[in-house]
Amino acid sequence: MTHPALRDLLESLGRDPAFDQIIRGLRTHTHQSLSGLSLPAKALYSALLWKRTGQPVLLITDGAQEAEGLFAALETFFAIIVNDETKPRPQLLPALDVLPSQGLSPHSEISEERAVGLYRLASGMTSITVTPIGSALLRTYPANFYQQLALTLKLNDEIGMEDLAEHLRRIGYTERDPVEMVGEFSVRGGIVDVFPAEFEQPLRIEFFGDTIDSMRRFDVATQRSVMKVDRAVILPLVEHPKPSNPVPAWEFTRVLTDPREATLLGLAGEGLVVIDEPEQVRSAAERLWKRLGENQRDMVVPPEDVYLTWPELAEQIDARKRVTLRQVELLGESAAGQSVDLHSRPSPAFHGNLPNAVAETRKLVEQGYKVLYFAPAVGEVERLADIFHEYAVPFQLALSTEDTVSPFHAERAKLFGGSASTLLAKGRMVRGTVLTEAKLAIIGTEDLFDTSDLIAEPGLNKRAAAAFAADIADLKPGDFVVHVTHGVGKFLGIKEIPQGDQSGDFLILEYSGESKLYVPMTRLDLVQKFRGAGEGTPPLDRLGGATWSKTKSRVKAKMRDMADELLKLYAERRMSEGFAFSPDSNWQREFEDAFPYTATKDQLQAVSEIKRDMERPQPMDRLLCGDVGFGKTEVAMRAAFKALGDGKQVAVLTPTTVLSFQHYETFKRRFASFPVNIEMLSRFRSANETKKIIEDLGHGKVDVLIGTHRLLSKDVEFIDLGLLIVDEEQRFGVRHKERLKQLRHNRRRFRGRCTCRCWDCET
Repeated sequence: MTHPALRDLLESLGRDPAFDQIIRGLRTHTHQSLSGLSLPAKALYSALLWKRTGQPVLLITDGAQEAEGLFAALETFFAIIVNDETKPRPQLLPALDVLPSQGLSPHSEISEERAVGLYRLASGMTSITVTPIGSALLRTYPANFYQQLALTLKLNDEIGMEDLAEHLRRIGYTERDPVEMVGEFSVRGGIVDVFPAEFEQPLRIEFFGDTIDSMRRFDVATQRSVMKVDRAVILPLVEHPKPSNPVPAWEFTRVLTDPREATLLGLAGEGLVVIDEPEQVRSAAERLWKRLGENQRDMVVPPEDVYLTWPELAEQIDARKRVTLRQVELLGESAAGQSVDLHSRPSPAFHGNLPNAVAETRKLVEQGYKVLYFAPAVGEVERLADIFHEYAVPFQLALSTEDTVSPFHAERAKLFGGSASTLLAKGRMVRGTVLTEAKLAIIGTEDLFDTSDLIAEPGLNKRAAAAFAADIADLKPGDFVVHVTHGVGKFLGIKEIPQGDQSGDFLILEYSGESKLYVPMTRLDLVQKFRGAGEGTPPLDRLGGATWSKTKSRVKAKMRDMADELLKLYAERRMSEGFAFSPDSNWQREFEDAFPYTATKDQLQAVSEIKRDMERPQPMDRLLCGDVGFGKTEVAMRAAFKALGDGKQVAVLTPTTVLSFQHYETFKRRFASFPVNIEMLSRFRSANETKKIIEDLGHGKVDVLIGTHRLLSKDVEFIDLGLLIVDEEQRFGVRHKERLKQLRHNRRRFRGRCTCRCWDCET
């Protein structure tokens, strides 16, 4: 439940006389205009429009980037203002990423988003739909067409299992056993497993003959039932029924036999149309039609059969109640209807300078403003609370009842009661805005702390085989690969091969004597790209021959020798003494809670094991492996924070300058709200800067030093190095590793290694 003070603060904007004038005007005029709005202010007033009118809103932007930016802020404001889980949430309806003349099908994720969005529009299950003009111009089918694509299942309904399976195939689901990801289903015995769109867990349907006997959700990892359900709606993943043998661009060629005769505005019903920057929207529509007119000789489908022209869409818009949103009011615009300027401006940017942020907050409060700070996680909200308490700035914790805050911070907030003009809230707000007439300043996360495009975003959950797929994603015909059982072969390509009633994709590998091996894509874990020492071409192994077996035996013998050496080394390290770090502090918990994403089980396990080793009195030497985007950097930063908590220094060694800069930006962003001094040594630094950093390091003024091989120079001396993090250790030579041995003497150390050899791997 939203904090009452926060909800009341934003709802009060909807009762402003100027905004109230717009609401009244919609009852008598078809066109109203709001100007003076920055992007976050547009999202805020769009949510208030829906709240005041109670009508579905179709918000049209000039492009995908603007639609995504508006939608991100709109989700946060809508959740605060509406605060009712039974009400439909805003949705983003993307445009297609291909044109009819390109002969390609849209990306599967875009198809899924559009299919679900069109179903919700057709069923009247929407509040605000944000869509770019490229989507608004697309012709559609009538509402009942999209309603029939979804499948509603209830207990004791009668439906044949084959009929159910066929319907799932036609709405974009793929048969795969076991079911692990959205869009998969399997049929076995009297059971159908399916993972519907927008479900957090898959659904298991048991039949007694043709009757649904039971339905329950189950856990993917354990395959055990979690809860029973009486009703389930399986949403489509494609916006048209999928043919049995789809060809590229079938979504467009379908209109030749089944014309599209409806429009998106027709699906939206009698709701309110909101146009963001109408002049830019019109220009974007004209640019789209210019692209549609290119390569006319290659067109199979006339573009007018797929898209409306701008005059056709504009005619439909003019017949609706509509509101235009502008940042700057145009001369003569008020003649088209009522126009109100709401006077907003971009929020100030502090670039990580917290004293400036506190000073600006005090200044705004003295001028009668309410100041609302957003942070993406409870931990970051608590850290902001620490900062404002330290600077004696009164604040309120405007968190929902579901967010658990420490008693320590709750007591601090109670000291100021509900009268404080500074509010700290949880929400994904990148950039904020200042509403000068309403006396409200909203500060986003990137207003406080800068971010960098080089910071890698955490990846999505993947199938187990996907970890290996990344390794061979850049394979080209002629590249060499290694099969676990058959050895070194040459990759020739991928071929689709029929398997009974279905077909599957196979990797074609060539071995000695031109023998061919077909590896199904489901067993990519058996194949890795060949990486040998030197530039020479490796000899191909023979299928069924003894060469590969001898190679593996020879390698195993060398590995046993290496294992003996490692046993001796670790026995010596076990007997030596190191520094035992303290248990986790409150700051450690705040730092980890401030992680804006949900940590995976693998991340949490790795962090737990590393912390356990750090708290022991023996030196640590740990290897952390994982693919790009799996969150190794976050694991490393949590270990680094633990070392810093006991006053130790941390070194992060990277093999390239670019990777060093990427880690520098990531560490700065993550540690921004804590008193940690982070520096970097690389060729990006001048000679004077390098000299100053090394001097500060020797005096203990640098807490975390990130750099390339320059860190291994003899003039770089740490006064109390507690943790050494090495990224891509396999890319360092013998001389470097000898220097590492000197650095790691009685120091904690772990190494990061990625399963792919690319420069942007995380530690």
